[in-house]
Amino acid sequence: MTRSELAYLITPHATITIDYRTGHTELRLIDSTSEKPLDGAIVHWVPTGPSWGTCEIPAALPPHAPTPLSWKLAAIPAVLTTTAALLGRPRDRAFHRLVRLAAVGRALPPATARQVRCAVRAVRWAAGPLPLRWACLEQSTAAALLLALIGRRAEWRHGVALDPIRMHCWIAGPDGRPVDEPEETGLYTVTCTPDGPGPDPRGPERSTT
Repeated sequence: MTRSELAYLITPHATITIDYRTGHTELRLIDSTSEKPLDGAIVHWVPTGPSWGTCEIPAALPPHAPTPLSWKLAAIPAVLTTTAALLGRPRDRAFHRLVRLAAVGRALPPATARQVRCAVRAVRWAAGPLPLRWACLEQSTAAALLLALIGRRAEWRHGVALDPIRMHCWIAGPDGRPVDEPEETGLYTVTCTPDGPGPDPRGPERSTT
């Protein structure tokens, strides 16, 4: 990443600080930020309407979508590399390593919609047998790495949603929309892209869903 690794999400009542070096997240009342200037990227929360603190989620995992065998085989080294970064030492730097790994292809040409879709689905297939936690951060990182291995850039995203406060990572397609993600992903305000914390400097249309 080439910019500050601190992101400040400004909401109507509080400021959420995310340190992408350590993974540390802090919530402060909005008035507390007036004591000194913020020394990182500032992101303003995008209102999405109330969620009443709940959302509907499937009760069972969806079946694996059809994916070409070549993509499945290519996903195996991407998943193994991501796993090594996750389990490496020091353990408290795992979040930082995965965020950096997700950005390795940021200088490459953008992937097509089909390439992004195949990468996401292939990673889900390859990670299925792993006997360890494999959530959105690991999945999106491996998909971004897989695309980098074929010489393409993935639009990796990390964002925050409110009511309640929660975080999520995903891969966006060329149109900026989340790929193979639930509708709820649209509730997240993007706080980090492959270019670092904060809105994508190439334009707002590339940093929002």
